[in-house]
Amino acid sequence: MPVNQSQLTSMFEDVLKMSKVDHTQSVAVLKSHYSNQAIVQAATDAAIRLGAQVYGVELPAFHAPMSMGNDLTAYCGDTALTGNLAAQRALEAADLIVDTMMLLHSPEQEQILKTGTRILLAVEPPEVLARIMPTQADKLMVKSAEEVLKAARSIQVTSAAGTNFRAALGQYPAVTEYGLADEPGRWDHWPSGFLFSWPNEETAEGIIVIDKGDILLPFKNYCRETITLEIEKGFITNIHGGLEAEYLAEYLKYFGDPEVYGISHIGWGLQTRAQWTAMGLHDKNDGMCMDARAFAGNFLFSTGPNTEVGGSRKTPAHMDIPLRNCTITLDNELTVVEQGKVVAPAASIGPVPRIGD
Repeated sequence: MPVNQSQLTSMFEDVLKMSKVDHTQSVAVLKSHYSNQAIVQAATDAAIRLGAQVYGVELPAFHAPMSMGNDLTAYCGDTALTGNLAAQRALEAADLIVDTMMLLHSPEQEQILKTGTRILLAVEPPEVLARIMPTQADKLMVKSAEEVLKAARSIQVTSAAGTNFRAALGQYPAVTEYGLADEPGRWDHWPSGFLFSWPNEETAEGIIVIDKGDILLPFKNYCRETITLEIEKGFITNIHGGLEAEYLAEYLKYFGDPEVYGISHIGWGLQTRAQWTAMGLHDKNDGMCMDARAFAGNFLFSTGPNTEVGGSRKTPAHMDIPLRNCTITLDNELTVVEQGKVVAPAASIGPVPRIGD
């Protein structure tokens, strides 16, 4: 259902307050012509209500020559901020940036975060923001799972569909998303509720079977047939199946870059208010479909870049592929997700929402 402007502003006020915005803070609202203007206005008004020093940074849209479609995740690396040092300095001067245009996977974002500036990305439709309002309980849930992922040195993923995947961990950090930019240099995305890391280089091996009903992002498609990915030494070496496998293979081939086949972040969803079914109720240009990335019990498997955690794989194509009904085990002993249900650690098992909550 639609969210009115007053409600949206109150929501932003709550989220910014939990992100440590007060009268001592400065807030920059980053926008472009394609930003949701209701979100831009709500973020601005909420920061003003909290007494912060507020300013806007508006950048012209950037179109990469090889990008396809309108999804904000379909092309990584270059953004409207690339090469615009004046705008970057203006953003670095803020304590917190509300990003309504998408800087993710850009080197400029990483440089801004290193100054201690916090970034909160908000590009989903207001209805989705309202349904998955971040809470302190979400943070505790995700942080409890982070502890076991940080300690793990391997991950194994299996499914009845045929997935049998493994990788070593520890070379790269664990990353959490719970919807609040509440620590210096923290980036987060409202809405969220999941965590991930990257495999050690050249250690990801095995088979990933994308089953019927699993989701391909940024295509925003529910698969209607299975796609099998063969993985060796951290890279996809073969893609086979029917038409949907051919489509995926041709899409990745288009970029002419062997790095697009690299395994990027892997992790699992924890957010019980995010829904596998939600994508079917939105047009493809309605945000990024964070429901798909965050719904509890998914195995979030991705391909492409790893530069945001210090890796060297800078490539424009990035796929996020949430898989259902998988079992995820750490170090061959701790099962955290069993056949698509979060089972450990206990503090990471979120409540089942009730109608009316």
